[in-house]
Amino acid sequence: MNAASLKVAVAQINATLLDIEANLGVHADYIEQARNLGAELLLFPELSLTGYQLGRNTPAAAMAPDDPRLLALARQAPEMLVVVGFVEQAGPGEYYNAAAYLQGGRVAGVHRKLNLPTYGGLEEGKWFHRGDDIPLVESKAGWRAATLICADMWNPALVHCAMLRRPELLLSPVNSASAIVSDAFSNERNWLTNVTFYAMIYGTPVLMANRYGPELDARFWGGSRILGPRGEELAVAEDRECLISAELSLEAIAQARFDHPAIRDGDTPLIRKLLPG
Repeated sequence: MNAASLKVAVAQINATLLDIEANLGVHADYIEQARNLGAELLLFPELSLTGYQLGRNTPAAAMAPDDPRLLALARQAPEMLVVVGFVEQAGPGEYYNAAAYLQGGRVAGVHRKLNLPTYGGLEEGKWFHRGDDIPLVESKAGWRAATLICADMWNPALVHCAMLRRPELLLSPVNSASAIVSDAFSNERNWLTNVTFYAMIYGTPVLMANRYGPELDARFWGGSRILGPRGEELAVAEDRECLISAELSLEAIAQARFDHPAIRDGDTPLIRKLLPG
């Protein structure tokens, strides 16, 4: 695969709550499937190694970025960028809802969730610390990705800040359950609107990885997808645990951004001027 294209994959799985060993085994299976497809980037859902409704068990699910279990997973596909969801232990009592970048047989970096929801059935602000940066990660030369975890994508300012760094693609690992916000708020319909809008407006492919299946009283609805830089669907997951893949093109991204230069015309000085003091 040359630098003009990137083969990407999304794993739509259901994590077993607090059973990290079982979840590591599922990850290993999907990494092997992605390798067999020739994928160069593989995205798992939010908190894919731990499950979502951790509550006061959050410390028991946490691990440091140099945890031997993460390193062992990284060594399974050193040629691929694998993005997994985990609880990062950064210090005593300091825990982050995070995504680990596994690459070259090591943990190459970590993204910490920025926007911790505390509405509807969501209460992440009670258990996690908040991240404060959007680091880019390079899958291979010419292909950099920004990651925004679930509710990060519902803060337009965060998406704008991420895209002003000019990544070639946007990764969106999520844990979206039906009616978890409210009965009137359709996660299924609104997530499709969300990721399609950002792909189109910024001329960027978007990889969305959601879970599929039950956890306690929640039902995760899936809907994982890979969108092209005009919001077009390149791959959509079926209603089951599965792997989807697509090939992205730098030329297609360039054409989309030339037609609609939202990043070029971001006008950061004007935005700074208009922000309330």
